[in-house]
Formats: sequence, structure tokens, C-alpha cells
Amino acid sequence: MVQAEINTAVDRLQKAGLRPTRQRVALARLLFDGRDRHVSAEALHGEAILAGHAVSLATVYNTLHQFTEAELLREVVVDAGRSYFDTNTCNHHHFYRESTGELQDVHDEAVVVSALPAAPAGTRIARVDVVIRLAEET
Repeated sequence: MVQAEINTAVDRLQKAGLRPTRQRVALARLLFDGRDRHVSAEALHGEAILAGHAVSLATVYNTLHQFTEAELLREVVVDAGRSYFDTNTCNHHHFYRESTGELQDVHDEAVVVSALPAAPAGTRIARVDVVIRLAEET
């Protein structure tokens, strides 16, 4: 089973044009375990350490950004300096629970954006990301 997981991770990285280094393979195995996840760099770093992978937090950040550039992940910025990385790269939006920092998927068709401004000259709108912030009722 472990070798099959390694082979799957290596194949995914190679198809994305990334060299399958030891650290990338280890992080890919943690991230792409068959379920959609929203993970911060710090949380993934903790998972990697618990799994016995000697990887620095800086390497985790760099790898997450490389995976995002290769379209293996989507970055969801919820606040300045606070990002999550989403393994679900399909168009969709998010609920963000401010009290816990939890992200939850909202299907794309559940949000209707009725009007957008024209994109500046020489650009196009690539996608629209909506983060709906949730607060606890008092």
C-alpha cells in the first residue's frame, strides 16, 4: 500500500511538471489522500512531523506554492497573512468560520454574482472567489 501511494504521488507530481523530490512526495501523500481538504502550511507541517518527515516550515510553504502554481492546489486567502490551500481545484466558494478558522466548501452554483466590473485593459477575469465569513450567533 505504501509503495502504491508513493507511486501515485510521484505520478501526480510528474504530470504537473514537478520533480518528485523526497519532500514533495511526502507532502503530496499527506495532501492528496483521496478527500478534499483545506490546510494551512502550519497544519501540514505538523502533520509531516507527526508522520516522521523531516521537513522545515519554509519547505512546506515553498512546496504549497509550487503545487498551487502547478494547479494541484488552490490558495484561499482569508486574511492578510492567513491562507489555506485547497485540494479541490474545481470552481467553488467557501464559508469561513472566523471563531475556529474552519473553511467549508460552497458549490459554485449556490452563489450568484450578478455583475462584475470590466477588467482593466489587457486583462481578463480568470475566476471569482467568494469567502462568506461566518460568526457565531449571540
